[in-house]
Amino acid sequence: MDESIFAGGGLSSRIEEIQRVYLSDNRPWVVGYSGGKDSTCTLQIVWQALSGLPEEQRRKPVFVISSDTLVETPVIVRYIDVTLERIDAAARTQGLPIQTQKVMPRVDRSFWVNLIGRGYPAPSRRFRWCTERLKIEPADEFIRERVAEYGEVVMVLGVRTSESATRAQSMSFHKIKGSLLSRHSSLLNAFVYAPIEAFSTDDVWTYLLQNASPWGNDNRDLVAMYRNAASGECPLVVDTTTPSCGNSRFGCWVCTVVTKDKSMEAMIDSGEDWLEPLLDYRDMLAETQDPAKKRLYRDFRRRSGQVSFIGDSATPVPGPYTLDFCRELLTKLLQTQVEVHRNAPPGENAPLIHEAELHEIRKIWRAERGDWADSVPSIVRDVLGRDLDWVVEDNVSFTREDAGLLDELCASNGVPTELIARLLDVERAAHGLKRRHAVHTRIEDIFKQEWRDVDEIVAERRRQLVADGSIPDVDNSDEDERPELAFDVETNT
Repeated sequence: MDESIFAGGGLSSRIEEIQRVYLSDNRPWVVGYSGGKDSTCTLQIVWQALSGLPEEQRRKPVFVISSDTLVETPVIVRYIDVTLERIDAAARTQGLPIQTQKVMPRVDRSFWVNLIGRGYPAPSRRFRWCTERLKIEPADEFIRERVAEYGEVVMVLGVRTSESATRAQSMSFHKIKGSLLSRHSSLLNAFVYAPIEAFSTDDVWTYLLQNASPWGNDNRDLVAMYRNAASGECPLVVDTTTPSCGNSRFGCWVCTVVTKDKSMEAMIDSGEDWLEPLLDYRDMLAETQDPAKKRLYRDFRRRSGQVSFIGDSATPVPGPYTLDFCRELLTKLLQTQVEVHRNAPPGENAPLIHEAELHEIRKIWRAERGDWADSVPSIVRDVLGRDLDWVVEDNVSFTREDAGLLDELCASNGVPTELIARLLDVERAAHGLKRRHAVHTRIEDIFKQEWRDVDEIVAERRRQLVADGSIPDVDNSDEDERPELAFDVETNT
């Protein structure tokens, strides 16, 4: 059994090391805080080390950043918000140069705007599009701003070598020879310091339970939040090597990268029954990843308008969610929000989707997906019973009635409704412009997309494969999608 890090005065030497690194240069620190045990232990031990320095030496700023993906579990959102307020207040009272900052994705990069607006499929191990947009980009943007302000920064992270062999190898690879710092894997002039890298899980809990929180939290509450949990926290993500944190108490409630959300299930089992609608919604998203059901929810074309095939087969790679299914997703999300708020304890009324995201989804549906019916305002009105401050379009706009008429005309003439709608949208967007040189290019791009029926496309593909000798000349019209080959390519989804 490995010896505890605290044996033989280990804690004192750890605190002295943190003080030494802090005083060694003028680079500000950015401490990643998720609210979980590792990041709490890291911030608390850094706090203890700084408190032991003379006040005149506490000059270098320490930024405590917490990532809010906008789809965090509501219980955790409130916990983090309250904790950040306490950290700020305690730092001012104790004369420490610590300040907090929540970082979050831009509205056009948010989870719901991508999933419901653009139709991105629920994240999976093969297509984990969420991590970069929701976690890495917001944190990196904050770090780059501090680099621009100070020249260089040091990221202080609660990563530990005992977490996994991969984590240990990654930490070792970027280590600077003769230094306690590592180079950031992707950001210039950013360095990484891991003060608890040698801690075991037992060391982390020993420290937290034997040392009171300096900002007034009760670390026993943290123990209670982890009780019966299958996994740990979701750390501040600074690169793509960070593993999925879907089993975590401190992860996103919509995470479908893991098979089951054991954390949410544990919360519900421990009495948080009001969270059950979130689990139901998450499970519905996970169901759309079933290879046998993908065609029920997703277009056979990619977002580029082209059709790709799975390997040497005539099976199209599933594209984005259809607009009809996205309408269903938005309706069910707002219904889930209403139900959660109805049953939630006092104070737990944060929206599941923000108004800015609803506006962005509406804009995408109208501009890119041919939503002439302007569905978002009507869905919001039907479910929430109120209207938002919707932007009134000044240019020529089409209505639900126009869409119905277009459907009839296209059906009678054997022309795809979406094709004509897209062409009309190009003309509408250019209405009143003096210079229209880009209109013809956009029209040409639309015609280059695939507008044939999926059966016709598959039949042509099969004929090509037979001609090439890739498949035998037999009737494979009932060919099933092969799950092991079903994948998504981010750039073309």
